[in-house]
Amino acid sequence: MSIRESLSKDHFLNVAVIVAALGYFVDIYDLLLFTIVREPSLRGINVSDADMLAASTHIINYQMIGLLMGGIVWGIMGDRRGRLSVLFGSILLYSVANFATGYVQTVDQYAWLRFIAGVGLAGELGAGITLVSEIMPKKSRGVMTSFVAGVGLFGAVVAFIVYKTTGDWRLCYKIGGVLGIFLLFLRIRVSESSIFKSIEAKHVSKGNLLMFFTNRDRFTKYLLAILIGLPTWFVIGIMLNLSNRFATELYGVNAVDSGESIMFGYIGIALGDIAIGFVSQYFKSRKKALYLFYGMTFLGIVFFFSPLNHSDTSMYAISFYLGFSTGFWAIFVTMGAEHFGTNIRATAATTIPNMVRGALPLMNLLFKDYFQGELGISLLQSGIYTALIVAVISVIALYYTEETFHKDLDFVEE
Repeated sequence: MSIRESLSKDHFLNVAVIVAALGYFVDIYDLLLFTIVREPSLRGINVSDADMLAASTHIINYQMIGLLMGGIVWGIMGDRRGRLSVLFGSILLYSVANFATGYVQTVDQYAWLRFIAGVGLAGELGAGITLVSEIMPKKSRGVMTSFVAGVGLFGAVVAFIVYKTTGDWRLCYKIGGVLGIFLLFLRIRVSESSIFKSIEAKHVSKGNLLMFFTNRDRFTKYLLAILIGLPTWFVIGIMLNLSNRFATELYGVNAVDSGESIMFGYIGIALGDIAIGFVSQYFKSRKKALYLFYGMTFLGIVFFFSPLNHSDTSMYAISFYLGFSTGFWAIFVTMGAEHFGTNIRATAATTIPNMVRGALPLMNLLFKDYFQGELGISLLQSGIYTALIVAVISVIALYYTEETFHKDLDFVEE
């Protein structure tokens, strides 16, 4: 069946697909908002320039801990109570937390509300991808999950535009909260996955995180599923986040705004996430599509660190290209869901992307503490060496990863 035929039958107007896409849109809007409004919001609660870095690190660490803890909690709940319970609970939690963030007065209040928001934000993508994967036939689920992520990732762009338009960081948080509450009304029209319903009465272990570690084959699949996602967060979390500092080393005086680099990157990621669904459909393979996007990513990394990157314009253009080439977040999470049985599928799809996010501090340890700190090499060399290591790890992981394009999802793990 052609792509056109499959889409005419399983189109994007499916309510579950729309709710999952809009849910991830608000998720990304809220997740990236602190990065965008970090300095003005901290100044707004009277944090001095001297304390800015410490306060920022404190808050983002709380958010990251919330994401890691939430990924586990929502994943387990999604397999025990259903995918819709996670969509409802996670949306409600992060909406309330983000609206309340618009009223913070101290760093500690800010940190704790980002922690609560992080817990809520951790459940959205995994539950949405799991639900869409289970209700759609295998011939079109890759396209549909890519659509979910593609629409969702534009949330980062909208967050940047809303702040630049309003200039009011408190209003930005309140808008995020209101958008989330609006989604709760749409969620009422979504039905639970029939595949999940079919195991509700079965006497199998559901949402058992330990199952990923008690069986060698399952653990290997779980670890590989995490490792293939590393390039996205290396590019966003290190290369684009520090694009202004890399620009200084590459060509000297510049006016690069790392926030704009991230915005261009996320526009690219959103478009790439949509494109890779069709590429996967064309190849009838998740792995072939990933190999293609890996190749484009590594080419983009070469461009980024080469003399071709010699102006602010080239930095923003390469940021967009790198975003597009690392736009395989949806396929990577979809593969995570497809690897495992219905009784631990939501746990896998929710924890895997949050484990990748949690790997960013480890990559930073290699990039900053080891290469720059221990070895004393330059920022530019550290970026190149870290990129090589991430590239080798991800390619090896993909090579040993099972192809899941034609996999039937109606099975359980014993």
